[in-house]
Amino acid sequence: MNLVVFGLGFTSEAFLRFAEGRFASVVATVRSAEKAARKTKPGCEVLVFNGETADPRISEALSKADAVLISAGPDERGDPVLRRFAHAIDASKSIRWIGYLSTIGVYGDADGGWVDESVPPNPSHARTQRRVEVEQEWLALGARSGKATQIFRLAGIYGPGRNPILNLDQRAQRVIKKGQVFNRIHVDDIAQVLLASMGKPRQGAVYNVSDNEPAPPQDVLLYAAELMGREPPPEVPFEQAVMSEMARSFYADNKRVSNTLIREELGVELRYPTYREGVGALARAVMRPSPLAGEGVMRSMTDEGPHPTPVRGPPSPARGEGS
Repeated sequence: MNLVVFGLGFTSEAFLRFAEGRFASVVATVRSAEKAARKTKPGCEVLVFNGETADPRISEALSKADAVLISAGPDERGDPVLRRFAHAIDASKSIRWIGYLSTIGVYGDADGGWVDESVPPNPSHARTQRRVEVEQEWLALGARSGKATQIFRLAGIYGPGRNPILNLDQRAQRVIKKGQVFNRIHVDDIAQVLLASMGKPRQGAVYNVSDNEPAPPQDVLLYAAELMGREPPPEVPFEQAVMSEMARSFYADNKRVSNTLIREELGVELRYPTYREGVGALARAVMRPSPLAGEGVMRSMTDEGPHPTPVRGPPSPARGEGS
């Protein structure tokens, strides 16, 4: 299977690591030549597409691709991939699977209630309204071209290099807003969902990609601190918290997102069904002594280690939700 990836970032790079050896060829895009040179490696050719300028080899790759993954977000004018490559994707005779990575932010606020894929989008922000519009454009392309197009609405993404343990150093407060929960998903579980969908494509499918347990962000930070033997950051009421307008806007939406469809239709068994398993695995990776150094020397945060055993105890409002 030949794969084209638009937007080689945190999630798509994790997917390629997880799916190593599954694809005959991979062509991915980044926004600069410097990044392209740094990220190209055997089995993955990285080309430049910055929304306007595009390497001509991308169109050639699309003509031979079996699957296309869109991990690049929209800009003020909509989806740059659709603007530049809709015709090439439409015309390709080999593409049989298209996956667009969206966000559960499209649901807006549910006052803490549960939402599933049957709930109509109700975006609270201009950025999530753009996501809804782009989702519809990708689904329309799939419908007219006959190519199975799937939308994946991702919860807050965490994993090696982006997680609550790192937040213990980067965030000096546990923000408390009564009744507030966030939904999370480990990058490896996103990868599982994408691979399962590639094996079982369904035109027009929309999937929530979230773990089993929405939870308050302060609980996750507290759990991370306990695992690491650290003093937890102090609690700060939401009204007094110092944060960016973007971060504050995430707290305007409060919902519990159901992941029943990925489990029942795609048969995905999450490696990290709650934040406890995910954060526990990350903590063990940090604390595990390196075989290349003396006793007590910790591994890099990017080395997550083996499949974790469940840890009793609950993802932080990570990037992904509301984006």
